[in-house]
Amino acid sequence: MIRIIAGGKKSKDWVLEGQNEYEKRLKKPFDVRFEYWEEDKIADLARNWPFSGSDYVILLDERGEIISSPELSTRLERCFNSSKNVVMIIGVAFGVPQEVREKSDFVLSVSKLVFPHELMRLMLTEQIYRAQEIARGGKYHHV
Repeated sequence: MIRIIAGGKKSKDWVLEGQNEYEKRLKKPFDVRFEYWEEDKIADLARNWPFSGSDYVILLDERGEIISSPELSTRLERCFNSSKNVVMIIGVAFGVPQEVREKSDFVLSVSKLVFPHELMRLMLTEQIYRAQEIARGGKYHHV
C-alpha cells in the first residue's frame, strides 16, 4: 500500500469522484491510503520525522526531479520488491521546510507548473494507477 500524506482538508466532491475512480482500479501493492494533515503538522515533519529505514519517502514538490511515468513505475516496483513502505507527501501551499526535502528519499516534480493540492491528489492517484498498469504490462499507458 502507498501511504499518501496530503496537506489541507479533504477534497471537494469532484476531486474525490476522480480519486475514487482510480482508487477502485488499484491492486496491491499499488493501492493507496490518503491521510489529510494540517499544514502545521506537515511543517513539523522536519523536527518529528515519523519514518524509518523501512519507509521510502517521496516528497512531491515543483522543485524536484521530473521523471517519466515508466520511471515512476520502476521506482515504485523497486520499493515493493525490497519490502519498503512507500510514503508520498504532497507539500502544503507554501512548501515544506528544507529539512523535509533533505530527509526525503526522493523529491518528485510532476511538472514545472504548480497545481492546487486537490488537483495534485487526483493527478497523483492517476499516475499511481498508470504506474501499476505499466508494471503489469497493461494497455492503459501508451506512447
